[in-house]
Formats: sequence, structure tokens, C-alpha cells
Amino acid sequence: MTSSHPDAAETTRRFRDVAERVLDALLADDPEWALGLGDTRWAHRLTDHSDEADSLRVSLLTDALGSLDEIDPDLLAADDLVDLEMLRTRVSADLWHTTELRPRSWDPLVHSPGEVLYTLVERELLPPQERLAALTARCAALPAYLETARTRLSEGPGMPRVHVETALGRLEGARAMLTRDLPALAARFPGAAPAGLEEARTAALAALDAHTSWLRVEREFADADPRLGARRFAAQLWYTLDSELTPEALLVRAESDLLATEEALAEAASAYADEPSRPGQVAEVLAALADEFAIGAEEVVPACTGALAHLRTRVRELDLATVHDDPVEVVPMPDARRGVAVAYCDAPGPLAPDARTQPTLVAVAPPPEEWDAERRASFLREYNAGLLRDLMVHEAMPGHALQLAHAARHRGGTRVRSALGSGTFVEGWAVHAEEVLAGHGWTDGTDPASRRANLGLRLVQLKMRLRSVLNAILDVRVHTEGLTEREAVALLTERGHQEEGEAVGKWRRALLTSAQLSTYYVGYAEVSDIARDLARARPHEPVGRLHDAMLAHGNPSPRHLRTLLGL
Repeated sequence: MTSSHPDAAETTRRFRDVAERVLDALLADDPEWALGLGDTRWAHRLTDHSDEADSLRVSLLTDALGSLDEIDPDLLAADDLVDLEMLRTRVSADLWHTTELRPRSWDPLVHSPGEVLYTLVERELLPPQERLAALTARCAALPAYLETARTRLSEGPGMPRVHVETALGRLEGARAMLTRDLPALAARFPGAAPAGLEEARTAALAALDAHTSWLRVEREFADADPRLGARRFAAQLWYTLDSELTPEALLVRAESDLLATEEALAEAASAYADEPSRPGQVAEVLAALADEFAIGAEEVVPACTGALAHLRTRVRELDLATVHDDPVEVVPMPDARRGVAVAYCDAPGPLAPDARTQPTLVAVAPPPEEWDAERRASFLREYNAGLLRDLMVHEAMPGHALQLAHAARHRGGTRVRSALGSGTFVEGWAVHAEEVLAGHGWTDGTDPASRRANLGLRLVQLKMRLRSVLNAILDVRVHTEGLTEREAVALLTERGHQEEGEAVGKWRRALLTSAQLSTYYVGYAEVSDIARDLARARPHEPVGRLHDAMLAHGNPSPRHLRTLLGL
């Protein structure tokens, strides 16, 4: 670092100016993303998904890269250098997606109307009158938005059936927003709704129904392969992980760690059963644990709420990291966001001025009522109350909710690390948090019941770590090796000890996403290595302060976090 160079101050000033202008251009180009981050300047608009807009987008991104390339990185301090590299990676990724992957031409989920409405319906980012005016404007724009979607998808290379089916499921959720949630919101604020709201809502509903009918017809002809193939997957992996790890190297590492994790799980099962290890014991012990922690569908959200309350106290008792008083709530997952993951953590937009007063929502999807009894029972065996404890460690404390609360307090020279984030770090921290909490136990009690609870948590944490390793293996083999559904389900049920319903859901998720499933395993490995190395570098600091140091820099990728921590 050469910040004493006479040109360093001018280079820093110029970089920060360029970074803010580039970031504003990206936000203005994607109003839904901007609003999700809490930036309401474009709340009345929708992203233009037309082919013509993509051409303009390419020019914007090319110009942005040119501006960033003019900055001399040798004259920037570490904080600004990380911002520069993160912004360059994001712009490069957007350019590749727009010119090469081109999901707007084949993925109907990209055009999801639920995402258009969700943030305005669920978040109080604007005063009631402005909020309802923005919803009116978005509803009025929805018919043209969906017509553009049909044009792009009709002219594209074809849609994969799994994407169409998932999009149809989410359209039902968007319909519920228009028929139930939006009228309820308007009723909460009498006199705040603009005169054109009902007309716009009716037009949006008709457009959504027409789009649904079109997709149902298209589903019969949707036979495109959802797999990216080796070349495109390698690029997607590079941009997603922000790492030079190749798919081949990732697969070798994951398959090696699969064996080690299986051994650790066998040892934990032996301890839980209090008998010597033997073949078949892991499956028997996990089945017994599922029986012991059996719950009904209506108990899923309350069980998560109870686990969260316990964990907030437990993490403070252990001083694993600073626990801020930001509100965190467990809610049923909205229909418009179902179909990919069983749970997610939705923190307030970090660019919102009052982000800390808005609750972080941990959304959990109980089994849908339309599922048959066997499939619902399979789901509830997988997500029993014991596993839900570990799920809340991951999604809330000391996982995502805690980490994102720290990230929201980061203030850098630019807004780059507030707006951009590394999924590798975010998911890696959450998997690391599972291991840390399980190492300390669910409770400090020494009685048999407490010992059993702690061993049970260790069991499900190792099962979840096994899941993260298998996620990466599935991700690579689905998109580059032609893994079949039968092979995938066998892998996940036999070596991952997953219920068949969970395995089928993960197969669908691998097809619907690419590279995201690898963030858990790669992130865990890299974040855990950072925690180990930081402890060696600062041997006298307690673990809570080491974790606070790791969480103090926003959401950079692990390689950048190493730079920021001076490792």
C-alpha cells in the first residue's frame, strides 16, 4: 500500500467518485434490486427487460469497466482497493450475464412479477401515500413488463420445464399479493391511495392471469436443458465464488471432504447412541432423532421462533460475537418466493436510512397444503424440531441475521460494500456459525437431558455440513457431468441421509440455480480458515472479538476479507 504517494489522495478521491457514479448507474438500471437495498429513488419504475435495453446495458457496463480500469490500484488503501475489485467483479459478471448467459431470453423466473411487488408490499420504506403511489405505478407498468417477458421468452432458445413450473407456482403468490395484500395495505391507510390504484391493480391482475395462461401452454413445449454445460458453469462459478477454483478442483476437494464428514457423523451417531460404531447406525440414529423431535406442519414456524429466542440468549451468554438489538422475526415464506429454498433470511435494505429499525425476516416454508400426506410427512421428518434448531443457527443466530446486522453498520469510503456482497462469505459464515455453536452446545447443562440435546445438535449440524458438501458435488455434476435425477436422489438419500422429498427438492434447486449451491461448502472452508488464521495472529483476543473483527467489513468475498484483516 502506498497511500503516502503524492497522487494517492487524488486517486482515492477519483476512485470514490467513479465508484459512486457506477453504482448509481447499476441501481438506476435495476429498480427492483435498488428498492430491495432500500434505495427508493426509482420505486415507481420497473427494469426494462427488452432486447433493446440489454444493448444499452452492455454499453453502460462496458463504459463502467473502462472507468474502473483507469484507476491505479497501487495508489489505493486496502479498503478502497477491495471496493474497486468488488465493483469490477460485479460489473464484469453483469456484462457476462447480459451478453453470454442471457437468462432474460430463457428463464421465466427472471421476469417474476412477485419480485416487482414484494418489497413495496412487505417493507415500510416510504410514507403510506408515496408507497401506494409507487405500487400504483408498478401495477400500471406490469402489463407491458409481462408482454416484454413473453416476447423475450418466445424469441429465445427455449425454456426449461422446471423453470416454467416454478414460475407458475410463484405467479400464484403474486396473484395473492394483488387480490389480498395490496387491498389490505390500501385499507390500512384510508385516503392515502391515489385515485388510479384500483384501475392499475385490476389491469395488473388481468395481465398476470394472461401471463399465467400463456406459461401453462408453454409448459407443454418447455424442453430446454437447464444445465449450463462445462464452459458456462465454470464462468458462473468464477463470478459467484469470486475465486479461481475450477469446477474440477472443487469436485475433488468436496468428494474428499465428504469422506471426512461421514466419519465425523459416524462418531457423533455412536456417541448419541452410546454404543460402538457399526454399519447402518447413522441412519438409525437420525431416524430416531426425527421421531423424538417430530412436529406437525402448524408447529414449524413456532418451533423456529422458540429456537431463535433461545439462540439470542445463548450467543450472548457465550459471547460468540456482539448481538445487536435489531428486531428479528420468523415468518411463513410468502408464496411468491417459494419453490427454491426452504428458508431464507431477508434483512432490511442496507441503503435504507432507517434500516436498523426495520425487522430482519427469517422466512420458513412449511409443507404446502396441496402436497399429499406422504410428501408432507417426508418434509416434516427432514425438518423436525431438532434440525430446525440448527436451521435457526444458520439463518439467524449467530448466522445470517447476526452477520447482516454487523454488515449494516459498516461505513466505508463508498457504498460499494453496502450494496454488493459475496454469497460465498455470507453462506460460509452461516455454516461456520453452525459449527461454532454446536461446539459449545445447545445448553451448558450437564444432566443427561442437556447432554442429549447437545449431542443431538452436533448430529444435525454434521448432517447439515454433509449437505453443504453434497450441495457442491451436486452443483458441479449436474451442470457439467449430466448427473440424472435418479443418481442425484440416490446420492442425497444414501450418503446425505436426506428424506426423498428433500432430495428431489434439492435436485430441482440445482437445476434452477447454478454455482449458488457451491457457496456453502466453499464459503465454509474459506471462512473457517480465516477464523483459524486470525486466532493464530491474535492469540490473546477472545473468540467474540475475533468474530466481530471478521464481521466488521460488510460482505466481502473471503479473499478480500483476508486483505482487510491483514492476513
